[in-house]
Amino acid sequence: MTVQNIQYWFESSLGEYLIDHEYHYFDQVVVNIFGYNAVQIGLSQFDFLRLNRMPLHFSVGLENQASLLAAADFLPIQSSSMDLVILPHVLEFSTNPHQILREVHRILIPEGHIVISGFNPFSLWGTCHYLRSTQREFPWNGNFIALSRLKDWLKLLDFEMAGGRLSCYTPPFKQEKWRQRFNFMEAAGDRWWPISGGVYFLHAIKHMHGMRVIKPGWKNNLDTKEKMAPATQKFNQISNEERSSNDCNQLDDLNKS
Repeated sequence: MTVQNIQYWFESSLGEYLIDHEYHYFDQVVVNIFGYNAVQIGLSQFDFLRLNRMPLHFSVGLENQASLLAAADFLPIQSSSMDLVILPHVLEFSTNPHQILREVHRILIPEGHIVISGFNPFSLWGTCHYLRSTQREFPWNGNFIALSRLKDWLKLLDFEMAGGRLSCYTPPFKQEKWRQRFNFMEAAGDRWWPISGGVYFLHAIKHMHGMRVIKPGWKNNLDTKEKMAPATQKFNQISNEERSSNDCNQLDDLNKS
């Protein structure tokens, strides 16, 4: 699938419908994430970092619009240098999504943020992935990743889930008039069938296991010495009393003799 064909699909009515929902979620999330450096990996023709207020944000990908031409699974970016990484529909179109996540984990600082969007295989959108007539078309030719599996991958990399949601409950009709007829599903989706959204979004934070510094127990030692002091004094007092008693007994013996 060429970049031109992908761009052509996003310019279609269904592609615009998807991008509108993508912008709606990313705009709400990235505006409240602060730091210095942010990067968008994939779909560089759409600026999903437009509302982010970090001093530096750029895009990485194989598209001509990308700020940095590079593959997502081998990023020429310094380790522990990014505060925010977003992955819009990158993992399901990669042959090695695990490597991409490992690279993202590498370039993120501790407590850095990752925001992912992907197609939900357990949805009406996901059924198109299994239809023979659409298996070779974008985006149905991707390897859709279940949300539960993606969460497990992130947990293995010490990411903690911070938020997310599902969207695009309307069936993926190419014609807008048909999507309008089923628009009621969009309004009721979050309430009645929340796990069947065509697209999911996931927000996670990178955590690092730190060392626990064990400090010397100086206070305990001092307390022990303070507790020992009265005992020593008491022992000396008892010894003096016994010595005085012995002296008195010796005097009594001498007087008797």
